[in-house]
Amino acid sequence: MWFRPDSGQPDPEFRPPGPQTAPQETAILADWAQAEAGHAAHLAQVAGRLGALGDRLQRAPHGWRHRLALLEAAELSWVIGARIGPDRLALWISMHLSSVQDDTGALARVGWAVRRLTGGPGPEADLVGFLERRDPESRADDPDGFAARAQAWLDLLAAARALHPITRAAMGVQLWNLAGLDQPGDRLEAAVTAGRIAAGDGNGAVFAPLALGGAGGLHAGGPPAERLGRWLDGMQRAIQTAMRQLDDIESWAARAETAMAPLSGRTGPALRAVLVEWPLVSAPMAETLTGASRAAVQRNLARMEASGLVHEVTGQGRFRLWRAATAKDRGRQGTRPR
Repeated sequence: MWFRPDSGQPDPEFRPPGPQTAPQETAILADWAQAEAGHAAHLAQVAGRLGALGDRLQRAPHGWRHRLALLEAAELSWVIGARIGPDRLALWISMHLSSVQDDTGALARVGWAVRRLTGGPGPEADLVGFLERRDPESRADDPDGFAARAQAWLDLLAAARALHPITRAAMGVQLWNLAGLDQPGDRLEAAVTAGRIAAGDGNGAVFAPLALGGAGGLHAGGPPAERLGRWLDGMQRAIQTAMRQLDDIESWAARAETAMAPLSGRTGPALRAVLVEWPLVSAPMAETLTGASRAAVQRNLARMEASGLVHEVTGQGRFRLWRAATAKDRGRQGTRPR
């Protein structure tokens, strides 16, 4: 580039657009094996915390997994520049609703992320099926097609079976662009795929959180040792955030069950389960998910709000949204000036 001094050597960080020629497989595996050895203690710590998260989710209601998947997908939406909040994402997934300002294409892509982070076969069984992408029309500059590139990427990860799943996931993200699997400006697929791979076989955790504590671990650049260090730091923050989320919702569910025990009917328990599974809930959304009437939903939401169990977040008379009022929310309300 004309504005940079000419050192006579090619810039290692500059790559022209399009599929790249990857380094030799043996060199890639050796570099990542060396990086893993250098971060062995940190890797063991993060793997232990991920195992604790998985053990907790294994004994938890299914709604906890869905809640974490939706929050993680909302955070990951920032890496594609969509910035889709949990409220908009929840309305899209539950009722396929969007506003005129919403990018429905971005909502559909982040909705895909929620589905893949919630369950189903992992990427290592069938990457093309996992991504729900098929080969476009054949092109002269791409005779092998997307399926062949996806299989080559899977073959390289299979050759790295000796590495820990967390390390293999980080390596897979680095190789995603080199393998020609990326879409312009879209790192969502690579992040979701890596989150599933990092969880390994799993004992409750369908995916390893990557973005809940910030997406710093997904930043590209640097040698494998540097990349892996950032990856582990990012995962550690994300897992800690996930555990705090579960602490809050577990405490809230116990408090709500006690407070609502005297109430009769099935709407109360069903609404409580919806608020555990979804970070934000509207009355029409709760009506759809519980199967109760609009009047019963609104009556129970009013009771829960009066009891301090839910907090209305919009401050509007229409199109209102509620969320479970955790101890953190009650603490903030208690410190507001009168």
